[in-house]
Amino acid sequence: MYKTSRYTFPMKKCFCVVCVVLMLLSASWLRAQEPIDFVNPFIGTTNFGTTNPGAVCPNGLMSVVPFNVMGSETNKYDKDARWWSTPYEYYNKFFTGFSHVNLSGVGCPELGSLLLMPTCGELNVDYKEYGSAYRDEAASPGYYTNILTKYNIKTEVSATPRTSIARFTFPAGKSHILMNLGEGLTNESGATLRRVNDREIEGSKLLGTFCYNPQAVFPIYFVMRVSKSPAQIGYWKKQRPMAGVEAEWDKDNGKYKLYTRYGKEMSGDDVGAFFTFDTQSGEQIEVQIGVSFVSIANARENLDKEQSGFNFEKVKADARKQWNEELSKIEVEGGTHDDKVVFYTALYHILIHPNILQDVNGQYPVMESDQIKTAKGDRYTVFSLWDTYRNVHQFLSLVYPEKQMAMVNTMIDMYKEHGWLPKWELYGRETLTMEGDPSIPVITDTWLRGLRDFDIDTAYEAMIKSATTPGKDNLMRPDNDDYLGKGYVPLREQYDNSVSHALEYYIADFALSQLAESLGKKDDARLFHDRSLGYKNYYCKEFGTLRPILPDGSFYSPFNPRQGENFEPNPGFHEGSAWNYTFYVPHDIPGLTKLMGGKKPFIDKLQSVFDEGLYDPANEPDIAYPYLFSQFKGEEWRTQKEVNRLLKKYFKNQPDGIPGNDDTGTMSAWAVFSMMGFYPDCPGLPRYTLTSPLFDRITIHLDPKYYKQKEIIIETERPSSDAIFIDRVDQNDKKIKGYFITHDELTQNGPIKFVLKK
Repeated sequence: MYKTSRYTFPMKKCFCVVCVVLMLLSASWLRAQEPIDFVNPFIGTTNFGTTNPGAVCPNGLMSVVPFNVMGSETNKYDKDARWWSTPYEYYNKFFTGFSHVNLSGVGCPELGSLLLMPTCGELNVDYKEYGSAYRDEAASPGYYTNILTKYNIKTEVSATPRTSIARFTFPAGKSHILMNLGEGLTNESGATLRRVNDREIEGSKLLGTFCYNPQAVFPIYFVMRVSKSPAQIGYWKKQRPMAGVEAEWDKDNGKYKLYTRYGKEMSGDDVGAFFTFDTQSGEQIEVQIGVSFVSIANARENLDKEQSGFNFEKVKADARKQWNEELSKIEVEGGTHDDKVVFYTALYHILIHPNILQDVNGQYPVMESDQIKTAKGDRYTVFSLWDTYRNVHQFLSLVYPEKQMAMVNTMIDMYKEHGWLPKWELYGRETLTMEGDPSIPVITDTWLRGLRDFDIDTAYEAMIKSATTPGKDNLMRPDNDDYLGKGYVPLREQYDNSVSHALEYYIADFALSQLAESLGKKDDARLFHDRSLGYKNYYCKEFGTLRPILPDGSFYSPFNPRQGENFEPNPGFHEGSAWNYTFYVPHDIPGLTKLMGGKKPFIDKLQSVFDEGLYDPANEPDIAYPYLFSQFKGEEWRTQKEVNRLLKKYFKNQPDGIPGNDDTGTMSAWAVFSMMGFYPDCPGLPRYTLTSPLFDRITIHLDPKYYKQKEIIIETERPSSDAIFIDRVDQNDKKIKGYFITHDELTQNGPIKFVLKK
């Protein structure tokens, strides 16, 4: 259990007290032997990591998160939650409820709705007034708790895959439980509430417009139950200012109109429901919420099937068990306590998204449709593919192949339903966030790693469609006309991200060429491989970087290769400078090396990216840069040095312990791979670059359904803690030549031993 407050105790001379303390410390140490006890959910909750310490099950639809990013001048940053991409920021301390169904590690605001809030005293439904500071905050996977100082209420939450449970411990007097449907991270505020009986309400809430896409709008349905009959139940509706109609305002409750009769339902913008109780000191009331993206009936069925009655401790224990089973797929020995915390927390973050979408009866909303279908297995959602195609899906293919297979089948089903593979899908809606054609490297990489329980013919058909369809009709590649005709995308508007678009297409076409080769489609393989080399058009000898090209074929001027740092707008490049993109051609490093004048200029230029602070550890296109050194004989030590340095500098056991947006596990996957000593250096190429492991022994338990080898064992022999360079790597007592290992070699050829040196 990780807490955000510390305590000191006065020293006692009593021998009995010392014995008790030692016993407690011993018990705590024994408990910490389970992987779940090394997870610190507060890592990444500041410094724009946008993770949160809320309760969630592995890849669960439901998450319950403390919401503290709006409503008070005590908050550290902006006071309007709609500017935030996370419901929780570590240094903010004004709590306005628990939000249900949230995103982790993303850069755009969305979801973070269905705000559940306990209060005491006079009823107040204005979140700016009923919000409270808090103390004694603590969290572990599947559980979160704090104490609201304004009310002296202890809050606790946990979750099942599709439902939540909260337990509030109240003082004596009038106590309230509020369900606020008007506030949240989404731009939408419309909702409907309906009273079922004294202990249950149901309704729906509109969500959407992720990354300001007006088309990506969808409803969430919910059922909420309380464990005790209230003394009073009612609704509220926010009254908006209307000139000359002052009589409509409820003067006793500010701008909110209360409806305390047992009306059947309430609809509109900024509505909510309240339950009022007469409580004894220390009395506990539990609240359950079931959700669905199909219907209220399904939300109720989810709740009935996943929670039989009110039993907070059972839900909490079940969530802990689920997490411990998933985290135990990898066991690490050696390293420091903080090393293990960083590792297992990163593994925890990888397993938050994508999320299951189907209800307990298998129903789910069809992609970009109002239809409902029934899934045969798990149907997934929240595909942040521009981020995750680089390392998350490679990791899932290795450690959680059954999840990866279900995700690939989901992506292919989305094509069947919608006509396109997903780019950045969110609860059945395509947000079109970021650029490129990222489903292609994901599916290709999965196939080439030997996971083939999917319809490859339909997948290939979908890839060919996005690779060849003209731009005006192409959802994945809107500038495909230029790309097909010129071999590059010219800069037609100042900030059209043209170079970034093209680089993503090159990666996708390289992956497609690899798949075509695997399927025996030689002509296609040659065509798409040739296309993938079009990056050479952008190389500018004057600056030694890639540079935007104008429609007439000339380079864009004036050009500053450092423009774009710190997310400054930059012609041709998305969220970065030319230095963050120039080396992002992992499929043809020999070709780029030749353009740069050979090995030495390439190495010098790449090293300068790190030495001059041009490397951005939170910017996806350059996160694999440290591994590029290993493609040159005699320079592999630079990979080992830089990876070791970057891990220590940017990944820590503290709230700012992720270098930026975790991007649904992408930064965490970089850390997990790097700490284990191997990294997937090129999407669509089933191999890994080797580097120095951080731990003395790593055991990866493989799924016998997909791998014949029971486990991967990686051992490291190091003469001292500062020995970070590889002297040799053996597999089954035979030296590995070079610094690469294929996926098949890793999973089939037995234990690996690293011997390190200073």
